[in-house]
Amino acid sequence: MHTILPFFLAMIAAVVILEMWATRLKIAYPILLVVAGLLISFIPGLPAVKVNPDLIFFIFLPPLLFEASWTVSFKEMKKWWRIISSFAFLVVFFTALSVAVFANYFLPGFSIALGFLLGGIVSPPDAISTAAITKFVKIPKSTSSILEGESLLNDASSLIIFRFAMVTVGTGQFIWLQAAGSFVWMVVGGAAIGILLAILFVKAHKWLPTTATSDIALTLIEPYLMYWLAEELHCSGVLAVVCGGLVMSSRRLLFLNSASRISAYSVWGSLVFILNGVVFLIIGLDLPEIVDGLRSAGTPLHTAIWYGVLVTGVLILARMISAYSAMLATIIFRPQVRPRASSRLKAFLLPFMLGWTGMRGVVSLAAALSIPVAFDDGTLFPQRNLILFITFVTILLTLVVQGLTLPFLIRKTGVFEGLDSDDAEKETRQKMKHGLKQHVYQFLKHKHENELNGHAGMEKLLHIWEERAKANSENLMNEKTKAIFIELLESQRAYLTELNKDPAIDEEIIREQLYQIDLEEERIKII
Repeated sequence: MHTILPFFLAMIAAVVILEMWATRLKIAYPILLVVAGLLISFIPGLPAVKVNPDLIFFIFLPPLLFEASWTVSFKEMKKWWRIISSFAFLVVFFTALSVAVFANYFLPGFSIALGFLLGGIVSPPDAISTAAITKFVKIPKSTSSILEGESLLNDASSLIIFRFAMVTVGTGQFIWLQAAGSFVWMVVGGAAIGILLAILFVKAHKWLPTTATSDIALTLIEPYLMYWLAEELHCSGVLAVVCGGLVMSSRRLLFLNSASRISAYSVWGSLVFILNGVVFLIIGLDLPEIVDGLRSAGTPLHTAIWYGVLVTGVLILARMISAYSAMLATIIFRPQVRPRASSRLKAFLLPFMLGWTGMRGVVSLAAALSIPVAFDDGTLFPQRNLILFITFVTILLTLVVQGLTLPFLIRKTGVFEGLDSDDAEKETRQKMKHGLKQHVYQFLKHKHENELNGHAGMEKLLHIWEERAKANSENLMNEKTKAIFIELLESQRAYLTELNKDPAIDEEIIREQLYQIDLEEERIKII
């Protein structure tokens, strides 16, 4: 314990230092973390890192998915649900199928079932890597919404493929009717469990006399309960956490007060950063063990590297084909939502950029490591070490090659220029703020008209907000005005919630303003 604890503390310190360095270099921090982990693993005397897949699946995955479902815009997901669904399910299946066919024909010893197993492992792109990489370049809101929505669902679909392939490899048979029933139960059951638990958690937060501290503690427990219960009932724990997180996110104003929401923003941000960093560092640190297993199986290292490069090429090609197919389907069936590029060349490059965002990461590593060394009867699992190594190569290549070139390609081609106008976003913000000021003034004038008459403080408050409707101003309040102002902030939240129903309004802008209102409420409470 005294040896391992300093090592893990050093890992967290390394994550922080590398993230700062990555920001300075304008490189996505997962890239530096994986490469650094790979280099550190060769330092003599360091303890060997042997990753338990349950550690990643149960300890790391639920909070990462839960936090992602809170930050994604559900309104944007509904707007782009067709392409999100196609990329999260159809594209993942097509990618797994492509890898399965390739492995069966070109990799010695790979059956079609083993190919599907490998395909299920490497098919889901990693949302964390994509978000970290694209933050250095401006991409359209529609593109980022599609990538975020896809990332929430593709983990579930790939793990379902992985489970079915595992059963087929173990039993040597695949029963379509049974598989179809299991698939439906995993998807529907997982989503239902997540939604049901989310509703119960929301009610518990409202019924219990919680504080900001206890609210945060409960939100840390809830994703684990969703994942655990779904897995115990043989459903998709990933879908349970995602669906439950989306339900709770959409109701955050109903069961969390302003102090809880502000605290959650900071606590969850720090927690997710540490978890992400440690996982990507572990990916690099785990390579020596994977290489040792490969050598014990008698596979030459250069041959395994070549197989990994080929599989990575299949992954990239399959995603490119899918992206262009999605664009073609959009042009044919829904031309009104087709992105309008400034030239034909840029329109042609749009699917290419979407296809180039398929970096692999955490889920692929965890799935590969979860393959057992042997079956129950003692028979060794076929090609396990090679599958592990190919998975590592695909993670490394997609992170380094695609991750380093994606920002450069976006800037060089200017493919996203003109798709999302900065003027339009600025106009939306100005419209929202002006509407809020008018709403506040009318709220004070009509709802509290009787209290305002003859009360110097109330008249001053009304005058201030009358001026704020025209310009900006600061306000000093007594206890009477403080109580009304807090009620006024609740009215602003209701106004913004209603405004968010407008499809033309970016939900991210609404959330930013709601966060400012939370900060304002907490500031008022301590005056």
